[in-house]
Amino acid sequence: MSTKGELTRENILKTAEALILQKGFASTSIDEIIQQTNITKGGFFYHFQGKNDLAKHLMLRYQREDEKFFKSLFDRADELSDDPLQQMLIFLKLMSEAMANLPDVHPGCLVASFTSESQLLNDDVKQVTAECILSWRAMFEQRLQNINDKYTKRDTSTESELADMLTSIIEGGIIVSRALASPEILVNQLLQFRSHIHLLYSPA
Repeated sequence: MSTKGELTRENILKTAEALILQKGFASTSIDEIIQQTNITKGGFFYHFQGKNDLAKHLMLRYQREDEKFFKSLFDRADELSDDPLQQMLIFLKLMSEAMANLPDVHPGCLVASFTSESQLLNDDVKQVTAECILSWRAMFEQRLQNINDKYTKRDTSTESELADMLTSIIEGGIIVSRALASPEILVNQLLQFRSHIHLLYSPA
């Protein structure tokens, strides 16, 4: 069971993330976070040293949540097939369905938010943000390597390049979907990548 302090900390993080995704890091003040979470300034600084410390822990939380989400989809794919190619195709289908079932356009991505305002962030936050992307690359790369161990790829693209392509599709799909208020763009881009992977490992 979470303690009162843990619940307060999580409430601060959830509120700050929603505000930053809506308004940006620069436009989100500590005072606004304090007001919306109904805590004192001392309460905020008990949990976080300042905005950059808050940003660091937001990114760590974001990474944990995304890895948990990706793992749940891969676990389901593994239950449905023993074949590594089919597992990746199922994962991408499940992810596209999850994005399609969101009640509105995807709320946004902290990686994109922090990267676009990187001049306001210290080196610790930049490092954690980079590590978040690298963790996604490692996860996708391992899955793609499993496919390569069994199938012959039809071009010279590396597992790392394909992993970065998927990350770029996710990040870029979120941005374009939000810019055009069109949730299906992210969904369609995931399905396009799925088709690419399917064709990439199909016999010539």
